[in-house]
This record gives sequence, C-alpha cells and structure tokens, in this order.
Amino acid sequence: MDPRKALADKFTVVAMDQRNAGKSVADVKPDHGWHTFAADHFALMDHLGFAKFFVMGGCIGGSYCFEAIEQNPGRIAAAVLQNPIGLWENRDTWDAAVQGYSETVRGRDPAVSEETIQAFGKNMFGPDFVFSVTRDFVKACKTPLYLQPGSDKPHPAKTSEEIAALAPNIEVQKDWKGPTHMQESIRRVRAFLEKNTPA
Repeated sequence: MDPRKALADKFTVVAMDQRNAGKSVADVKPDHGWHTFAADHFALMDHLGFAKFFVMGGCIGGSYCFEAIEQNPGRIAAAVLQNPIGLWENRDTWDAAVQGYSETVRGRDPAVSEETIQAFGKNMFGPDFVFSVTRDFVKACKTPLYLQPGSDKPHPAKTSEEIAALAPNIEVQKDWKGPTHMQESIRRVRAFLEKNTPA
C-alpha cells in the first residue's frame, strides 16, 4: 500500500526523504547513526507543527520507527511496522548495504572518507535484532504497534516473530502482502490508526 494515497483522505501523510537516500543531501559523520535520523524526523515534524503523530515504516523504516519511539515516546501516538529489517543469518546483506552507501556518498563527495562510512555503517548495522533498539526496549515499549511481518532475507520472519513475542501492545496482520490482501491491509491499518488517534 502507498500510504500517501491510501490514508490521505483521513490523515495528513508526510513522506520523509531521508538524508542521502533520495534528493536530500546532508553530512555523514563517524558518530552519526539512528539518533541522527530521529533528529531529522523530529525536526521535520517540528517545522510542520505536529506535536504528536503516528509513524509508519517499511523495511528500514521499522527501525526508524523504533528509534523515534525510544527518543521521544510521548510524541509517537502509535507505529505501523511493515516488513521490518533485522539481523538473522544475513550479515552479508548489511555489509553490502554499507558498501553500496559508500559508493553512492563517496561518488558524490570524495572528501567523505571510507573510514567515516565504515564507522557510520557500524553504528547503523553493527548491533543485532532490529539494529536501532534492543529486545529489552521492545519488551518495555508501551506504544501501540501494528506489525505486518517480513519473510525474506533482509526482512527475516524470525525478527518479526521476536517483535510480536516481545512487544506488550501489538497487533499482527500475518497475511498482508500482494494485491490479494491490499484492501484488507489498508482497512486494518486505517482502523488501527483511528483507534489510536489521540482525543
């Protein structure tokens, strides 16, 4: 589902152009990591005037969602985690991701050193589980979560199973992929967001 189309009649949908991933270009420093992106997210929402909001992320977006909740749980009304990434028998996937990022960033700006990229990559993909937060954090997370599980190498079923088992306030939609489940997925995500809309 494209939330910009599927949810825009009911909600104000903001699509984030992550730094150095699309048209947005920003610094890369050795101490940058998940917290850097969370600061970007909150800065954008501050600029737009939203004090409290939902977050929805597919793929790496699930880890961005968790980091936002960890940084400022009072501002996140609920989170939709679609196809979350994680570390499970796929270290080569994340090594390759860092290499690809290096080629993109350093191809644009050779002044950024390979050492800087590798330090950044370690901050992003060095930990385990979902990379941005720990299992203990998810176990204590009170924020309402809606999970559409992953099932392939970058988005391991094992990671989604752990999230579902750990999180105390979570709904799981097991069948959500493909055209067959599209309308039901939209209906259920909308219902989840409506249910958790602050009064």
